Amino acid sequence: SKPRTVDSFKPRNLDLFFTSVSAATVSSMSTIEMEVFSNTQLLILILLIFIGGEVFTSMVELHIKRFNLRRIIRNIERKVDRSSADIINPSLSPLNSLELVELGIVVTTVDSSTKTTPDDSNQIEVHRRQMTTVELTSKSDIEDSDLNLKYNSIMLLSFVVMSYLLVINFVGVALVSVYLVLVSSARNVLKRKGLKLFTFSLFTSVSTFTNCGFVPTNENMIVFSKNSGLLLILIPQVLLGNTLFPPFLRFLIWFLGRFVKKVGPISDYLLTKTWEIGYDHLLPGLHSSLLVGTVVGFVAVQFTLFCSMEWDSVALSGLSSYEKVVGVLFESVNSRHTGETIVNLSTIASAILVLFVVMM
Repeated sequence: SKPRTVDSFKPRNLDLFFTSVSAATVSSMSTIEMEVFSNTQLLILILLIFIGGEVFTSMVELHIKRFNLRRIIRNIERKVDRSSADIINPSLSPLNSLELVELGIVVTTVDSSTKTTPDDSNQIEVHRRQMTTVELTSKSDIEDSDLNLKYNSIMLLSFVVMSYLLVINFVGVALVSVYLVLVSSARNVLKRKGLKLFTFSLFTSVSTFTNCGFVPTNENMIVFSKNSGLLLILIPQVLLGNTLFPPFLRFLIWFLGRFVKKVGPISDYLLTKTWEIGYDHLLPGLHSSLLVGTVVGFVAVQFTLFCSMEWDSVALSGLSSYEKVVGVLFESVNSRHTGETIVNLSTIASAILVLFVVMM
């Protein structure tokens, strides 16, 4: 089925397995040309790339942490219930003294050989009731404890990451699709290669966001070197799916805390106790700011050197000044991330290749 470079050619099972593993690990290594794959095979690759992306896998990790933390909270609540019942009627199922210590219960023992007066019995009963009241209210205290706050924080963080993942990919696919519909030169490339518009939009957007670098054309993005609008759409997806993900995640949490009062305390907890959450992509404010500065600085250095050395080279021949600027920016962003390219890397200066190696 289309697209096929040669109708009689069929890739080996080993080639298909290799490419599938490469897609799932977002390494973008392939032993066969991308145009060999049928539309159905491209859709399967999209799924593998999506679940292999860093944002998706980190979201799964958050859900696992939330499940484990919820289990711990339920265990504590069950212990509190047991302690309350045992204090009311110790003969039912006395708790281990260590468990009582963990729950913060002070146990007062009475020697059976000691004779107690009615007044003493009344004091013991009052003391027991007081302890029961403390333990019954301790269950509600759990809801206000740091443990429960951490659980709610992880739950909010999971929701934010999932929304971020879905929205960025949806907007990317929509923008690429609209561009292809409006720009005939880009749309004609797909027609010549037998690629469906939606499949190409979905594949390219997901692959770019996950920083996989697969493109369903044999020439990667070289065939779209003159389509500056398409390149500008993909550039933010490259950064938002990689180095700018932590700063934008922190910004979204701050935004929710600022304008949604219900999640204000949870947002403050996430922003002030980032290391306690244990989510590697949630960085402190200073680290996030430095990361943004580093990304901008590295891209600026590459852009400046690439323009100064390759402006009139064969690699950028046939492009207008505007197309060169966008193309060089696209190359500078992708050198550290997806590896997508609009030029034949074998034609650029060795110094630029060394620069790309350093940036990688």
